[in-house]
Amino acid sequence: MSVSHVTTHILDTGAGRPAAGVAVVLLKNDGGTWLELAKSITDADGRAKDLGPEQLEPGHYKLNFATGSYYAGLQTATFFPEVDLVFEVTGPEHYHVPLLLSPFAYSTYRGS
Repeated sequence: MSVSHVTTHILDTGAGRPAAGVAVVLLKNDGGTWLELAKSITDADGRAKDLGPEQLEPGHYKLNFATGSYYAGLQTATFFPEVDLVFEVTGPEHYHVPLLLSPFAYSTYRGS
């Protein structure tokens, strides 16, 4: 299997481990409408490497993370039932969009 143009890695910083089993959806903005391109579930290492094709057209994309379901499975309350990260693809290089997550905070950055 080849790696998709966009990948993600979720670390549960509150628990100090990867966030396994989180549903992730990749969407593309098409004239103001978000179109679903791919779905994945993070593996035991908290990674999703199969989010769509090897190459995407330039444009605005969004990763939607089902964080509420993840924390419900851990029987942990969370302030964020889902997290949306919107970013821009401008070229052919790989885009890695990590999510650092805890029940009441999250952050992200452009990974490599």
